[in-house]
Amino acid sequence: MKDEQGRVRSWTLEPSKARYTPPPGAVDAHCHVFGPAAAFPFSAKAKYQPQDAGPEALFALRDHLGLARNVIVQASCHGTDNGATLNGIAKSARRARGVAVVDPAISDAELDRLHQGGIRGVRFNFLKRLVDDAPKEKFLDVARRIRRLGWHVVVYFEADIIDEMRPFLAAIPVPIVIDHMGRPDVAQGPDGPDMRAFRSLLDSRGDLWTKVTCPDRLDANGPPYEDFVAAVRPLVEDYPDRVLWGTDWPHPNMESNIPNDGALVDVIPRIAPTPELQRKLLVDNPMRLYWPEEC
Repeated sequence: MKDEQGRVRSWTLEPSKARYTPPPGAVDAHCHVFGPAAAFPFSAKAKYQPQDAGPEALFALRDHLGLARNVIVQASCHGTDNGATLNGIAKSARRARGVAVVDPAISDAELDRLHQGGIRGVRFNFLKRLVDDAPKEKFLDVARRIRRLGWHVVVYFEADIIDEMRPFLAAIPVPIVIDHMGRPDVAQGPDGPDMRAFRSLLDSRGDLWTKVTCPDRLDANGPPYEDFVAAVRPLVEDYPDRVLWGTDWPHPNMESNIPNDGALVDVIPRIAPTPELQRKLLVDNPMRLYWPEEC
């Protein structure tokens, strides 16, 4: 959906009310804000130009879905200017934390400023369609420098480069969170080559986490996302203390297949079928990673 300026909208304006009720304190651990562009312009290198999707809209969705907190991940359209993400955190009444994207040359003083603003991790993006360069050695230097802050690294890549990523991931000296399970082909099922390779990666270190997110991106058959559920539920059951969940709102680059956020919430009990698994996925795990002082 485009406006008169050619800027795209990739989220529904009328998400359904989820049938599933999340437990108290549930965290949307992967979401974004876009702009507002008048205050926080998009990067000149941005691969997409979205309509404004600011913190007020994000928090309204949070409440509509029965969630309590957000982890705002810096969107690639904003480059390394984390102003929009920091603005969202500042307006959250302490109910949001963030993950930044930084220039490898960032100063320690700027890292400290981001920490004070609620940032708790840094994201490295390896999707060529979203970023032009992913300098691994410089990323490793950043990972070493954030260790003193107690941050973690979020890494986004696709399944076809998982073997290429292994040495890089092994060298990161802080906990790691993999976005969207490295985008496996869920149609292969829980025992397919993509999921087997990803499980091998999880088994390689005990501080490697993942987000069991984005059925709308990963399941080509669409709702009710049966391939996604079949592939991901065993992962949640086998790695219950290292999984996170999030809406991915406002769903960057999904304008041709806009998901219903209420339906995404209703996937949760299908991949985490017990109250204990749901609490770990939605409350205990994200709180340990983003609000450890409250645990």
